[in-house]
Order: sequence, then C-alpha cells, then structure tokens
Amino acid sequence: MIGGGICHLACIPIRKEPGSVTEMVTQLLFGETYKVIDKQESWMQIRCDYDGYEGWMAINQFCGNANTIIYKGICNELLQQVNFNNQIIHVTVGASIEGKKKEPTWENIEKQALIYINAPYLWGGRSPFGIDCSGFTQVLYKSIGVKLLRDANQQATEGETVDFAATAKPGDLAFFDNDEGRIIHVGMIWNEEQIIHAHGKVRIDKFDQSGIYNIDNNSYSHKLRIIKRYF
Repeated sequence: MIGGGICHLACIPIRKEPGSVTEMVTQLLFGETYKVIDKQESWMQIRCDYDGYEGWMAINQFCGNANTIIYKGICNELLQQVNFNNQIIHVTVGASIEGKKKEPTWENIEKQALIYINAPYLWGGRSPFGIDCSGFTQVLYKSIGVKLLRDANQQATEGETVDFAATAKPGDLAFFDNDEGRIIHVGMIWNEEQIIHAHGKVRIDKFDQSGIYNIDNNSYSHKLRIIKRYF
C-alpha cells in the first residue's frame, strides 16, 4: 500500500486502465475513501474501501485526508451543499456526509429510489446524473446502511435466496442472466408486479417469474435467474 485518500468532489471516475479514454468501471462519490496501491505517470491505481473495487483515477483528483475524515451519514437529497476544507462542495444523493444513516426499511429505500427515476443509464455510473444497474442497487442499499459489492454478479453472491417471484418482497433484488448463464443485470422489486431498475434510464417495469417485461415494446427484456433478500 502507498497511502490513502478521500473523494473530495461530487464524484470521481474510476477507470479500468490508466488513461482518460479507457473504460469507466465505477465512480467514487463524495466522502468515500480508498487505498492507493500503485502509480503510473499521472494515474494511480486505487482500491475502494467501501466495496474493494479496484481501478485507476487521475492523480490530479487525489485528496489525501482519508485518515482524518470519515463520514458516517448519507446524503438523502438529490443535491446538497457540504463544507469540505472551507470550500463549498455540491454533492449528490448517495454521498457520504456528516449525520446518521437511515434504518434498513422498505419505506426508507423506496423514498431513495424515487429520486433516481429517469436518471440516464451510464456504464460505471453511481450518481443520479448517470448510473448503471448495479450502481443503482448498491447506492440504494448504501442509503440504508447495507453494504453490497459493486457488480451484479458479485451482489448475487450475497443475501438470502428467495425461492419464487411470488414470495418476493419490495426491496428484494432480482438478478438476470444471458444465454450463457452469466448474471448481467439487477433490479429491485417494487411490488408484487413491478421492478425498478436502470435500463436505458431508471424505470419501473412489469416483473414476474419469467423476468422483466418492458412496457414500452411489449416484450421481455431480461430473463430471471435468482432473487435475493438483504434486510
């Protein structure tokens, strides 16, 4: 380990390889900390403390206050102002800030989910201005103090299995696979007939034992693999 840092901006892109045009695999949100594990010219390889995810960030976005600042609360509003090192920072929902975490209840996670409705899909995104399917579920669960891993196939290894869609409860996560059997998508059960997920945008679609039924084109878009419960 070389050292550690904290995300002092609304969000910081983390890339698969060192370089500004390489694939963005995730984002750090304000207040999240990380360890620096390698450096290469103007890039540093980091490991996120929250979920252990690794990637590369630009050195000019580094802030090394991780050992002195640890936020325990979560931003539950679309946008909020915080004071960091005597500077005003505009942070987004899901950021780590001062305050208390919410209790892991359906009412709390439902309120958070509605903030993201129509947020655009963005591979590697974790903010309401661009988010992917597993980033969406991870940040929703972060808001109620439940940690999830970053990717859909990783999240599917956690939690308790729900045997049938008919017995799923709001807040459970449903996972979907491709023709090769690899889990490629995740969404959160909204009610007995609907699911909220990031697919093109954050949206609510019909859901049953077969999978997600897209209400725009009247066809199934994802095939159900497994349902998991985390609280």
